[in-house]
Amino acid sequence: MDIKQIKEIAGKYTPEQIEGCISGQMDTGENICLTDGNSEKIINELSKAEVIREMIDKGMSLADALRELARRMRLVQAGFKK
Repeated sequence: MDIKQIKEIAGKYTPEQIEGCISGQMDTGENICLTDGNSEKIINELSKAEVIREMIDKGMSLADALRELARRMRLVQAGFKK
């Protein structure tokens, strides 16, 4: 997880714009939000940025939003280890 990129994207774009970038990347392999990396990495980072931005828009601080995202990711990963 590239925290710097996620913070930059979450600060620059709305969740709707990020979703548009994800759709564009999936449909055409191109988007305006993030251009470096393969499609899988780009979609992964954009998805994280979208979740962070949604939490920030609901009043959560950036640090708390990052912690919450990390917690959620650990829960998902733990579910796959069973």
